[in-house]
Amino acid sequence: MKRVVSGMRPTGKTHLGHLHGILENWVALQRDYSCFYFAADWHALTSEYKDPQIIRDSMTEMFVDWLSVGLDPQRATLFVQSWIKEHAELHLLLSMITPLGWLERNPTYKEQQEELKEKDIGTYGFLGYPVLQAADILIYKAHFVPVGKDQLPHLEITREIARRFAYLYKEVFPLPQALLTEVPILPGTDGRKMSKSYNNAIYLSDPPPLIAQKVSQMVTDPQRGRRSDPGDPQVCSVYAYHRIYTEDEVIREIEEGCRKAGIGCVDCKKILIERLQRHLGPLQERRAYYLEHLDEVRGIMEEGSSKAREVAQETLEEVRQAIGMS
Repeated sequence: MKRVVSGMRPTGKTHLGHLHGILENWVALQRDYSCFYFAADWHALTSEYKDPQIIRDSMTEMFVDWLSVGLDPQRATLFVQSWIKEHAELHLLLSMITPLGWLERNPTYKEQQEELKEKDIGTYGFLGYPVLQAADILIYKAHFVPVGKDQLPHLEITREIARRFAYLYKEVFPLPQALLTEVPILPGTDGRKMSKSYNNAIYLSDPPPLIAQKVSQMVTDPQRGRRSDPGDPQVCSVYAYHRIYTEDEVIREIEEGCRKAGIGCVDCKKILIERLQRHLGPLQERRAYYLEHLDEVRGIMEEGSSKAREVAQETLEEVRQAIGMS
C-alpha cells in the first residue's frame, strides 16, 4: 500500500475545526493507504517553548480524541514524534544541505510571524521547522501528504530537499505528492477563524450544555437586528455549521426562512444545537470510554511508536550509507 504521513501539534484541546479539517480526512485515508499519524510535539515547541507544559497536558488527550473519531491503530500507525529520535538525526543531516534562502522565502514563514505576534518566534527552530517537517515525511518514505492548498509550499520544500539529497549523494527518498483536501469553512463562535487563542472554539470535549451555550452566543448576520429583518445566510456563522450538520431539506427551509424573515436566529440556533449534539454524541461516548482506559491509550501510543521507529531506523541507515557516515 502507498504510504501517507501527517501530524498534528498537541497545543490544546481538539476542536471542530480539527475534526473537519484534519481528522475526518485521516479516518478516510486509513482505509486505502498505509498511514503514519503522529503527535508533532517538537513542532509544538516552535511556538510553545516558553510553556511546554501545555504540550505535555495535551498529548494523551489528543490521542483519546483521535481514537474517538475513528482512527484505528490496526490500520494506522499512531505515534509521538519525539519518541522517534531518528527524526532529529535526519533533521540535522538535512539541515546541512538546505539553502537558507529556501527557508526565508517560505511564504508561510512571514504569515506565521504576523499571526503569532504575541509570541517570540524569532528562533532558529521556527525558521528551520520546514526541514524538520521534511524529515518527518521523508524518514517514512511517504508517497502522499494530505494538505490544503495553503500548505503546498511546505511540501514543495520537502520535495526540493529530497531532490538535493539525491543530487549530492544518492536517491533514497520518493518525492511525496500532495493529497489535496477540501477543508470545510467552519468559523469560530465569533465569526473569526476557530482558535483556542481567540476563545471561540467548540471542543470535542464540551458537554452538551456547554455546546448549547456556545451555539446560542454565536454571531449571526449583523443585518438582522430584529426578528422581522430578512437576512443573508451566506454571512452567518450558524449557517456554515448547518451545511455540515443539517440535512439538505432542512437547510433549504432555513435558507429561505432566513432570507424572508420566516425563521428567527434563536430558532435557527436551536435546530443547530440538536443536530450538533446528535452528531457528537457517539464520539463523546467513545471519548468517555478511552478516558476511563488511559492505560489502553498509552499502550497504543507506545506500540505505534515502536512500529514507526523500526521504519525510521531502516531509512536512516540508508541515509547514513548514502552520505558515507554509516
